[in-house]
Amino acid sequence: MPVSSLKQGRTVFPGTPPYPRLLLLTALLGGPAMADDLFIDNADLPQVLTATRLKQSPAAVPGSMTVLDSELIRASGARDIPELLRLVPGMMIGYGAGNQPTVNYHGSNVNDARRMQVLIDGRSVYRAGLATVDWSDIPLAMEDIERIEVFRGPNTVSYGANALMAVVNILTRNPADSHGTRLKVTRGEDGINDFYASHGFGWDGGDMRLSVSGQQDDGFDQDQYGQDYRDSRRLTRFNLSASHTLAPDQTLEWQLAAKEGSNQRPYTYQPVFPYVTERGDNTDANAKDYAGSVRWNIDFNPEHSLYVQGSAQHFDRQQVWRACDAALSFSPELTRLWQLNPNFAELVARGANDPPRSSNPEEQALVDAIKDQWNNQGGRDVVCGDVDQSTRETRYDLEIQDTLSLTDSLRLLSGMNYRYDRADSQTYFNGSLVDQTWRLFGQLEWRADEHWIIQGGAMFEDARLSGSSLTPRVAVNYLITPRHGLRAVYSEAVRSPDMFENNVNWSYTVKNLNPSAFGQPHGEYFVKTRGPGDLEQERMRSRELGYNGYFSDIDLSMDVKLFYDEITGMISEPLKNNQYIASNSNKARFTGSEAQLDWRPTLRDRLRVTYAYVDAWASNPDDRRLSARNSGSAGWMREWGDGWSSALFYYGDDALNQYRYERLDLRLAKRFRVQGSNLELAALWQQRLDDEPTTALQNRYDSRHRLSVSAELEF
Repeated sequence: MPVSSLKQGRTVFPGTPPYPRLLLLTALLGGPAMADDLFIDNADLPQVLTATRLKQSPAAVPGSMTVLDSELIRASGARDIPELLRLVPGMMIGYGAGNQPTVNYHGSNVNDARRMQVLIDGRSVYRAGLATVDWSDIPLAMEDIERIEVFRGPNTVSYGANALMAVVNILTRNPADSHGTRLKVTRGEDGINDFYASHGFGWDGGDMRLSVSGQQDDGFDQDQYGQDYRDSRRLTRFNLSASHTLAPDQTLEWQLAAKEGSNQRPYTYQPVFPYVTERGDNTDANAKDYAGSVRWNIDFNPEHSLYVQGSAQHFDRQQVWRACDAALSFSPELTRLWQLNPNFAELVARGANDPPRSSNPEEQALVDAIKDQWNNQGGRDVVCGDVDQSTRETRYDLEIQDTLSLTDSLRLLSGMNYRYDRADSQTYFNGSLVDQTWRLFGQLEWRADEHWIIQGGAMFEDARLSGSSLTPRVAVNYLITPRHGLRAVYSEAVRSPDMFENNVNWSYTVKNLNPSAFGQPHGEYFVKTRGPGDLEQERMRSRELGYNGYFSDIDLSMDVKLFYDEITGMISEPLKNNQYIASNSNKARFTGSEAQLDWRPTLRDRLRVTYAYVDAWASNPDDRRLSARNSGSAGWMREWGDGWSSALFYYGDDALNQYRYERLDLRLAKRFRVQGSNLELAALWQQRLDDEPTTALQNRYDSRHRLSVSAELEF
């Protein structure tokens, strides 16, 4: 659907050339009205930006795009971004342990959004240290989002490594469009308790919006054993956004954001010694996020523009909990044996009363000492201590981008980016780890004539920890009319191994042991994990054939694509502190088709349908179990008049992690005028159509339905 009203600046086709293919397409799509629309187009063209960083009509984009506009966001009733992304074809939405959303495009590993770039107004929220996106902790309220542009495919050419499979670009509301006060509260089952408040104002040459919001819920009700599931979340957010007109050709935009909250975590520690039944405290995490960005835009003339953007972010996760195990877990001799022979050390630990023997004299000497500790020095005593699994990550980012129209038919985009990442964790990195990345990128668009567009792009990136890479993309678009286009795209993309995968130095120092272990109040757990340090980048090769069209006479837009994607050198090993050895030995292949349709049959109705068929194969089972062969959504939004509106949505997939998921959402809303203000009362009913866990066996609700209500006042 249109996201702006910028003109394309091109003449319409003067006649109706006799293309047999187009006549056949017209006949298939039906009716003289569509035939007129194919060759006569006088309306403004919609524009999208995320694909190439150039403003382009959807038919001219070198890839597949999905735009979730403000109307759709409101009608969905979604409380967070992952739930909203169910409306994107091919996007796999799941939940891991502890009510934590997981989002992947087409599939791959469940635990982390390793292969997808996520941006807020161009600022990446991907955490390089632990290779993840904390969807629940993004410091942004849904009410501040103007639209979300999703590029469905590899796009490291435009956004660097980690944009391997998709790019989610979240665009916030312009402060100039946010004047006035807005208050909203939401209450519902499962402990839903949200609020939002914002105030926007302007002055000569500037505008500002301040918003404060909060969110909380109780997560899933019970685990697979019928026990209460400890996974509630609580958070509060602050956002400040401003724009200034410095001169007729210059603007300055800046943002500040902060988030603070807590996420409950169940006790999941599994002791090495199975006879240990004592439990420590739950592993709750306290999260604090801070971010700031500033962007300077210069329009030299209608054909030449430039911007400079800088940002800073800080992620702070405090997670201190108490765990219990046998005192032998902290034996220096067992630690040394693990360093020499991890597999043998684990056998010795599990059979310390009668350990196996080793032909290696050094190993056998350690085994004898461990056996003596077990029998005579209190090695079998149960001890409990404090485990600190806290992490801090800091990022500084600077980017310069230049856009130049060389001729009426040739546009060039070029830019550079510098990023500094620092991760601090005694547990994961034994201190601090720093990475620095330089990136050069460019995109060339050549309109050979009214019909043909040739596009090429490339990105060169050099990272201190993972080396350098060069990725290209080439695309050919054939415009049947300015609103209807066929495309063929070939692109390559890379994902750099993150700090954890390549450089982890994972060990647990447990403090305040009670009772002490071998006379020491603190101990170091014998299992230690080291990253290989020489991992190569994952590489993806993607081929796509597609069609994008907008039939203005009936207000119907659609996009269809066929894809064949291959990833080699995949790093798929699970992130756990037990002989974790990352490698580039895995690969995957994703083939299939996707379609999306958005239609306004009347001035009051809007219909939207998405579908994805994904045939996934992977050498590692973990990389294919989060890939549903069939998935999609369907929605009907209607304005009934007299302030009444409704939205009905269906979401479904046939088997995500072997569990089917089907849900029906109904939202009813009524708008009132109250003494010059606008009041909206709304109710959202969510009904599961299946009776299965959500993604994982332990994720269960007591009831298959959920009701929430909201009240929103604008003045």
